[in-house]
Order: sequence, then structure tokens, then C-alpha cells
Amino acid sequence: MKELSECKVLIVEDIEANIDILMDALGDDYDVSVAMDGETALENLEIEVPDIILLDIMMPGMDGYEVCSRIKANKAMAEIPIIFLTAMTDINSKTKGFELGAVDYITKPFEILEVKDKVNNHLSLKFSK
Repeated sequence: MKELSECKVLIVEDIEANIDILMDALGDDYDVSVAMDGETALENLEIEVPDIILLDIMMPGMDGYEVCSRIKANKAMAEIPIIFLTAMTDINSKTKGFELGAVDYITKPFEILEVKDKVNNHLSLKFSK
């Protein structure tokens, strides 16, 4: 089984302050990389496949829903757990994320302990199979 400290986390977020918060929360525990838009995220996935993705929904250009759909349509990447990050808290937004294949949902502003716990839990689940 892979050690959780060896896990690769891809953060896809367009707001630098949120990236800083997530890097502070996860950077000491995981190998973290960042993409600031959907196109860059998909390009990064062609080079290196992470163990989990934290994906913002509302971004300029390609939104997180489209990025998620493209990832899940690719057999080589379809099993990567995706946790959506968003300020949208309505049930329709959450439901759409789960229907597209996300494993979880974190609302902004972030609660650091929630972010750490959810990432750890989903990585643990992934590698316990």
C-alpha cells in the first residue's frame, strides 16, 4: 500500500489566496501541485496522474464540471477521486457534482481540518481497495 505522505494532490483553483490556504493545509503531508484553470489541469494530467484532485467549480474558461467530465471520460484517469471546491452551497450544484463522479464536496471558505480530513479519508479509501 502506498504511504499517504507519498500521495500526489492536484489543486485546481483560480484564486491565489485559496491556493495558499490549501497549500498550507496539505503541503506538509502530500506532494501538492497546482493548476489555476481547467485547461492547465488537463494538460498536467497528461504528464502526471495525481492520487486525488481538489477541483474548483467556478473558474474562468472551462469550469470544474467540464474538467470533471473530461477526467471521468478518460479510462486512465476515471478512478482518480475528485473533491469539488466551491462557494455554491445549493443542493443542485452539489447533486450535479456527485452525478459527474465527484466523491465529495468542500465549501468555501475552507475549514482547514475539514479539508485535511476529507483528503486523508478519500486517499485512505482509495488505497484500502
